Amino acid sequence: MDAYILIGNTNTRKASVLRSLSGCFNRSVREIQLQSGRRPVRFYARVGALQATRTSVDDFVQEVARSRCEAVLFCLTPTAQHTDLMDYPDAQAYVAAFRERGWRIKGVAVLGQDSGGVRAPNLRQHILAPTQPVNVTARDVRAQFGWI
Repeated sequence: MDAYILIGNTNTRKASVLRSLSGCFNRSVREIQLQSGRRPVRFYARVGALQATRTSVDDFVQEVARSRCEAVLFCLTPTAQHTDLMDYPDAQAYVAAFRERGWRIKGVAVLGQDSGGVRAPNLRQHILAPTQPVNVTARDVRAQFGWI
């Protein structure tokens, strides 16, 4: 599974950027054209940070598998859910768990300054995301991810 991730604290416009990138309201399958591809890629797009929606790694992996998509676009918060540190850990733990399951992390866009400790060669911080127009951030993230 190819994964594209938005990471940000509260009020960094994660949901708005994801909706702008995908046209998805909450959970939807979308076709997205990559610059490197001849045909659109079938994406599962999910709004709402996994920790905030109380979605464990295993639950999300199963949810994505049911979609029968080639790639996934979703959000994480940098820190763990305070009430359930084991089931809803920080972004770094989620990303490590997805990698263990064979997911390829194709792009990580950090909205704001806190990446939650996630390290990746394809990670880029969008420091102005909380204050600049959403369409500007979405344009920058789209270019980062290599989407048309």
